[in-house]
Amino acid sequence: MSYQPQNFLSPHHDGSDLYVSNSAPEIGDQVRLKVRVPKGDKAAKIWVRLFHDGEPRTFELKKGKSNAFETWWSVTVEILNPATHYRFLLVDKGTYRWLNGAGVFHREVVDREDFQIIAKPKYPEWIKRAIFYQIFPDRFATSGIKRELPAWAVPKVWNSLPSGRGPTVSAEFYGGDFEGAQQHLGHLEELGVNAIYFTPYFPARSAHRYDASSFDHVDPLLGGDESFLEFSRVAHKRGFRIMGDLTTNHCGLGHDWIQIALKNPDAKERDFFYWDKSIRHGYVGWWGHSSLPKLNYNSQLLRGRMYASADSIVKKWLQPAFNNDGWRIDVGNMTGRYRDQDINQEVTRGIRNAMDETNPDAWLVAENADHSPSDLDGFGWHGTMNYVGFARPVWGWLSKSAKFADDFMGLPAPIPTFPGESMVEMMRLFAAGIPWRSLTASMLLLDSHDTARFRTVTGKDRARHIAGATMLLTYPGVPSIFAGDEIGLEGQWGEDARRTIDWEHPNKWDQELFAEFKKLIEVRKNSDALCNGGIRWVKVDSNSIAYLRESEKESVLVFVARSAGNYQINLKPYGYTVKQTLFGLEAKSDMIKIRSKSAISGIWRVK
Repeated sequence: MSYQPQNFLSPHHDGSDLYVSNSAPEIGDQVRLKVRVPKGDKAAKIWVRLFHDGEPRTFELKKGKSNAFETWWSVTVEILNPATHYRFLLVDKGTYRWLNGAGVFHREVVDREDFQIIAKPKYPEWIKRAIFYQIFPDRFATSGIKRELPAWAVPKVWNSLPSGRGPTVSAEFYGGDFEGAQQHLGHLEELGVNAIYFTPYFPARSAHRYDASSFDHVDPLLGGDESFLEFSRVAHKRGFRIMGDLTTNHCGLGHDWIQIALKNPDAKERDFFYWDKSIRHGYVGWWGHSSLPKLNYNSQLLRGRMYASADSIVKKWLQPAFNNDGWRIDVGNMTGRYRDQDINQEVTRGIRNAMDETNPDAWLVAENADHSPSDLDGFGWHGTMNYVGFARPVWGWLSKSAKFADDFMGLPAPIPTFPGESMVEMMRLFAAGIPWRSLTASMLLLDSHDTARFRTVTGKDRARHIAGATMLLTYPGVPSIFAGDEIGLEGQWGEDARRTIDWEHPNKWDQELFAEFKKLIEVRKNSDALCNGGIRWVKVDSNSIAYLRESEKESVLVFVARSAGNYQINLKPYGYTVKQTLFGLEAKSDMIKIRSKSAISGIWRVK
């Protein structure tokens, strides 16, 4: 797929409200679909091609409102199946083009990148205006309360750096806790975020806690259930949402389930795991690790305990008094998959149904190490952590002197450098072929506890960091900021990035970066277009990009450049002129001219 700037002014459709009257219909409902066709396009007739009971059908669109810049076409179709895949056929004098999720093509296309409507309730409405703050509990803030440490823990001084590599890396204990986190909610309020994602807080034998010894309680080292309940009460009262982190793929070796199974071959918990005599420890572990026994969901009893029964783990933490507002599922792409067995979708949909039964206003987002469109079909996870369709492309475009061997988000290669055209191509390919709702319900991130820090990726270039933050807060999806990014924390890989925040010396923070994050967050929360709008790419070249976010109430233009240069954006063909500068560069007309000595970004309300 290849993009040239002149091709962006072309017939357009996406899954936002401007183009789809109901993105979560019931079977039997009528849904109106629209296509926006720019002036001068030669389309004389347009049909939608969709599937009814597996058979393709076509229905003709009719011309609607028109102005000097564009014409709208529309058609009403009946939804007969849980998933409706569709694309548009544009015809003129015997020639035709296809319009699908990947763009406009003068050739035949396959169904893989069709638009999709899912006849199932969609994500909770609150995530549209949510800006998450990711907290690694041991490293965010400490109350200073002294607690008896387990034998595995290696105590560390709060502001010292993690060793990053070596045998003690997962055991380094800094003493972060929920009392400390509660003391610093004011920092989150000042920044403007309104939701918190905690990596695991269950008892474990490591600082990262992805090896849970129990899913029933909060780790006493973090203050236990009592401290979490108080934090939850206070945070919710102050307007925050809270999301937990659950390892459905595995538990820890310290968990009762595996300990019982190891001691008693006849125990019912034996069926919770995969057993293999050729493995030294006798059971299958995540990536071979004996500390992380992999869970076997062929066991109906395990399904009941994890998500299906009334007192299951998934349901318990969504109910009063814990009141979690959602789950992030660790390695969701691996859950229920082992060799020739693949029950991932059964488990995924089971977790979704359990959440819908308990709290239909809870968000379900999975970590997927890579991208398989079937994992985001709209019936299981609401969305994914968007590494593939956002973070990795943005890294490749904005990285600068950041050649970290073996750490391009898990790939055995340094971070590549590629032009804006390649970044946008990857972003569009990711979005094509999954439901629009799965894109907008996915978590946007520039980095996380598992990656290098974006500050380091950009070579400490504040301007590029702000450019990335501009995209983070304006692209379709749910933004998430890893604690400390807003003040310029660094780190060359995941463990190195899990640094503490120096609360005693805020003068060491990058206060200019913090101020820019605050502005961008305020723009995001108060913009209907950024929270609800579709996306149209306007300009893409090696060093700069521009896109429109448009909703029924507002239209916004976003521009980002990665380096010095003279740039120009012509809004006249789109019928827009700048109404108001929301962030960055001032502009006042339909022809925006930009001269910059560094990376730069701007956001404008247009009309």
